Parts: sequence; C-alpha cells; structure tokens
Amino acid sequence: MDLRALRYFAAVAETGHMTRAAERLGIQQPPLSQQIKTLERTLDLQLFKRHARGVTLTEAGRLFQAEARRLLDDADAMRTRMKRVAEGQAGVLRVGFTSSAAAHRFVPDALRAFRQAYPGVELQLREANAAGLTEALVAGRLHAALLRRPVAQPEDLRFDTLLHEPMVAALPVDRAESLPASSRKRLPLKRLCESPLILVRRPGAPGMYAELLSLCHSQGLAPRIAAEVDRMMTNLNLVAAGVGASVVPASMAGVHAHAVAYLPLAGCDSLDAPLTLAWREGEDSLPARHFHALLHERAAA
Repeated sequence: MDLRALRYFAAVAETGHMTRAAERLGIQQPPLSQQIKTLERTLDLQLFKRHARGVTLTEAGRLFQAEARRLLDDADAMRTRMKRVAEGQAGVLRVGFTSSAAAHRFVPDALRAFRQAYPGVELQLREANAAGLTEALVAGRLHAALLRRPVAQPEDLRFDTLLHEPMVAALPVDRAESLPASSRKRLPLKRLCESPLILVRRPGAPGMYAELLSLCHSQGLAPRIAAEVDRMMTNLNLVAAGVGASVVPASMAGVHAHAVAYLPLAGCDSLDAPLTLAWREGEDSLPARHFHALLHERAAA
C-alpha cells in the first residue's frame, strides 16, 4: 500500500463516483477502478458498495477513510515541513559567541534580524571562549560562531572579519582617579603597565592580548601579569575588584561602570578588536548559510 493508493481511495470516497474521482485525479476510470479493487484485496476488506449511481462506503470503508485521511494529512504536513527545510526556512541553527562579541550591538541586532527573517528556524545559542567555540565548530556542534580574534585556525574553518573597533583601557576607578588629567584623556601604555595586567587568553595563545604584550615589549615595557582568564566578563570582574588593569573592546565600556573606568589609549592604534564570524567550510545547512549571508550583508551596510 502506498500514498497514491490512499489518495485514489480518498478521491472516490469524497466524490462517491469512480468517473468523477478519475476526472479529479486526472486519470482514466478503468485504472482507478482496478486500483481500488487491488486495495480491497490487499486489505481483505470491501471498502465500497457499488451501485448504478456510483459507490458508497461500507462500515469498514468509513473506518478506513478516517485512517487514510490522517495518513494523507501527515504526509502533506511532512512535505510542507521538508519544503521549508529545503528552502532554509525551518530547521535548527546553533550559534556560539564570546561575551565580548555579544557586547557589540551588531550581534544582538543581527540575531534579532535573523529571527524575524526566519521565524521557523530554531535558534540555539551558546556562550564560550574563542578556543571552545573553535573546537565546537570543528566537532560539528555549532554552525557558526562570533568571536574576536581567533586563537587557532583549523584548515576546515573559515574566519571572516565583519567589523573592527578600537581597544580601550579598563582600570579600577580609584586607580583612574589618581592619574594626571592628561593620562585620563589618553592613557599612555607606560601608565597602563604600572598596574598588573589581566589578559583574556589561554596561556601563550595568540590573539588581541598577544598583540598588547608585543606592543609593550616594543616600547621597552615589561608588564606584570596578574591573571590570564577565559572570558572577557571575568576580566572585567577582576578589574572591578581591583586586581589589575586590562584592555577591552570599546563596545564593552560601561560594564561595571561604578567600579571600572574606561580610557582611550595613546599610541596604540594598532590594537584592534575585530568581530569575526567563524564557520565550517562547505557548510550544508541552509539556515547557517542564510545566517552567514545576513551577517555579511548587515556588516557591509
């Protein structure tokens, strides 16, 4: 028994006439009659009573009609769902992000725009550090990730820079208040290094904080490292607690505003905080490909 046989049966049951059902189905009447007889033999049931003016359902036929209608409705619904999946209008999209990436208004705005454009796609979100997000992408647990500067670049991943923004110094408020007015206006790197630094990275890993250390060394500075942490929010929590100072993307300015002062840096134009989209090369998820396209379009705008 297949869906075609069920559709033939449903058409005959609804019209009560072989010829009219055949016309509705776009086939000849004799093959339709033969299909109904084959269905009855398969079920070992008489589904219709034949008479001169057409056919009527037997008791068994009425019960079978309800079951056939349910199966046909389910098949139609499945076909509709699969069509939406084929168009990228349904499915699941798993997106990861770092806390510093999420702090940039571009990220929540883009996620909101995607929800509005593709309401049938289930959006699953996960926060982690850049290394964890990269590993999750490689393992197939994520379709895309938004991070700052990659700490590793596996061959099967792509890293697209969407936006850039400057880095700013983050100091405990009391430390910032003790600085000369000129330093509060634009903080020299030497002044920053008078406090122990908090870095957001795996020990020895490259990235934005490796660039900070390289810039310090190029100016003959030897900063003391107070801590190396996994997340930007942990970094700012420690700055707020007075453990040390750090640099963060400008979009994070304002976090713990009662305890952290954010100051522009002098002579540190090379310190850049990119917003990066990471994704798998050859991604076959249509929702993911729609997401990538939406991010690039909005970044370009």
